[in-house]
Amino acid sequence: MAPREARIAAGVLAAAMLMLASQPAAARSAHGAADAGEERSAAWAGEWSVDLRLSLDDPPYAQPMTLVSTGDGDVEGSFYGSPIEAGRAGEAKGRTCLSFRTSDDSGPYFHAACLEGEKMTGQSWSTGRGFVLPWTATRIAEKD
Repeated sequence: MAPREARIAAGVLAAAMLMLASQPAAARSAHGAADAGEERSAAWAGEWSVDLRLSLDDPPYAQPMTLVSTGDGDVEGSFYGSPIEAGRAGEAKGRTCLSFRTSDDSGPYFHAACLEGEKMTGQSWSTGRGFVLPWTATRIAEKD
């Protein structure tokens, strides 16, 4: 995909995430029904280590991500040291996914990810720094 098309695709993704986050809870539920996947969607909640390397050959570079389910499909927590804003999780077509926003001095970051077994695959888009970064995350083991 050419850089221009990638920017357009990222813009469309960000706009969709913002529209979803700004809707009342009843409007976010598919066809007005309760979110059947909410309990299953909480499978994403917890502590994660996000691999932010540009290449798998690069030295390890990970940042923590804490995801908290509020029980109503909203996502709270933090990523890369910034609080999660306007987070939302959902499930459809056998996939559990979430989207949220963070920000720093450069501007907003839009994040989207889906669970794939025991890992999470996602991407982050920085409007201020002008990049989209695919990433993977693994759950941080709980200490006894």
